[in-house]
Order: sequence, then C-alpha cells, then structure tokens
Amino acid sequence: MKRDMGIIKKVKEIIEDTKGDNITIINVSEVSSFTDFFVICQGYNTRQNRAICDQLREKLKKEDNIRPAHVEGYESADWILIDYLDFIVHVFSEESREFYRIDRLWNDGTVVEL
Repeated sequence: MKRDMGIIKKVKEIIEDTKGDNITIINVSEVSSFTDFFVICQGYNTRQNRAICDQLREKLKKEDNIRPAHVEGYESADWILIDYLDFIVHVFSEESREFYRIDRLWNDGTVVEL
C-alpha cells in the first residue's frame, strides 16, 4: 500500500466531524490499478455533502499538504468524488448511494475497520 493508514484514519475523522454517516473504507489495492482505497460516506443534503468535501480539502491541504488531483460532482453534490490518487473519497446523498451501490460494486476489495 502506498498510502499510510494514518491519513485514511484522518479522512474518516474529518468526515465524522462534519457529521458524515455510514462510512465504509475499502482496500482495493489488490483489485485496482488506479487507487488503493475508497472511502465512501453519505450526507443528508447538498449543503452537508459540500461541507464534507470542503473540510477534507481544507484540512488535508493545511495539515498534510495533500491536494486532490481531481474533484467532480461538487455543484450537484449528489455524488462528490475527491481523487487523491492513492485514495478516493466518495460523498453520496443517501439516495445516490443506494442507487449506485458502489460498496457492492467493489466487494472484491477488503473492508477496513478502523
């Protein structure tokens, strides 16, 4: 694994601090060529989803000098994807998470308990 688990734990804590819910961390390093971890969570409205994204970007930049390579979905905030290369954060609305079922799509990865 390229990325230290400490940063993944920090991402989880930032999400929790922003009242993100239903957090799942999947190690996909054995089944993916483009990233090591997915961090999947949900908020309950667009404002909260954007706040989760904003806090992640701000704190990781300020405290760890880590910036995302790519962010998409911020405007609609129904599914925000924040790509940090070694890990990808997916911030879903409750409805979109149920619809896309990304947790099940990547079930050949290993769920990580922190």
